[in-house]
Amino acid sequence: MPKNLNRLKNKVFQNIFENANGGISIVSLDGVWIKVNQSIVNLLGYDEAELYKLNFRDITHRDDIESDLVHMHQLVNGEIDNYQIEKRYFHKQGYVVWTLLSVSLVRDENDEPIYFISQLADISTQKSATWHLEFLMNVIKGQNEKLKDFAHIATHDIRTHVGNLFSVTEFLEEELEDILKSNESYKMLKDALINLDDTVHNLNLMRLNKPKKFNILSRLSLHNYIENSIYNVSAIAKRENCEIINKVDKGFYILGIEAYIDSIILNFLTNSIKYKSDERQTTIELSSSLKDEFVVLKIKDNGLGIDLESNYNKLFTLNGTFHEHPDSRGVGLYMTKNHIESIGGKIEVESKVNEGTCFSVYFLSDLATA
Repeated sequence: MPKNLNRLKNKVFQNIFENANGGISIVSLDGVWIKVNQSIVNLLGYDEAELYKLNFRDITHRDDIESDLVHMHQLVNGEIDNYQIEKRYFHKQGYVVWTLLSVSLVRDENDEPIYFISQLADISTQKSATWHLEFLMNVIKGQNEKLKDFAHIATHDIRTHVGNLFSVTEFLEEELEDILKSNESYKMLKDALINLDDTVHNLNLMRLNKPKKFNILSRLSLHNYIENSIYNVSAIAKRENCEIINKVDKGFYILGIEAYIDSIILNFLTNSIKYKSDERQTTIELSSSLKDEFVVLKIKDNGLGIDLESNYNKLFTLNGTFHEHPDSRGVGLYMTKNHIESIGGKIEVESKVNEGTCFSVYFLSDLATA
């Protein structure tokens, strides 16, 4: 009976060894392969006869040999029962195979070490995905650093130019005493400069991360911010014969960051004007509604529209463009979506080619205290 039991155990072990999906091998204390299964052969590209002539060191990446040997000595000395490491082997064709190596030690009845049992799992695909992710993260990190540098330069230099323009307006007002009263275009210019100065000031505060108000969301009147943005693009709208209609409820208050809300609304307005249709007068309508805990701002235009079936996946990506326009950079919607999501909102879009586009922006509402 014991002999039959031992024979059965040996048969079961043999079946597991030969048919396992993962690589299993028996390795001598000197590192020579004694027995390998078919998965090892498939993984490394050598046939059994070739492997039995090799020491595992012969096809191990040099940077991984020391770690493996240290763990093997710990096993033999009884310091550990088993170990698992990531390890690189060279395939017969020369490329690197990443594996997850698990090793245990078999001892005889006198507790003397006999051989190692090694299991190999191919993790090359996972490692490749990890490297790709790390590469993308490094690219994003580099882009973020560039954006920080750009923000520093832009806020500093634009404030200098704004200050210079204010000086010019002061000279004009001294030379032409009635210009503010008599010239509507000059008044628009002066107000636009004031708004630009406020915007740059807010952006600079956010870059420096000094004021606490940028660490929390402020209660803002959505209607007022839209009115301000409409005024800021009024000259462009007039030039392009564009009608902008503000139907946003005056009682709707949202939670947001001033500079972000300015940027979000301005980007949608300027995009609607930029991608207008030459076949009809441009109309942009802004309206609002309540949905759960959100104030939903709809910005609807009758412009060129977007082929969402072909372009939706790149709609909010960096450098994603959909129309042949000299000012198209594919940055605006990417930044706008990030701004919206960073203050707890979300964005949806509906569009038909040559009919127009409607963006729905969900802002956290603060109507309880309105």
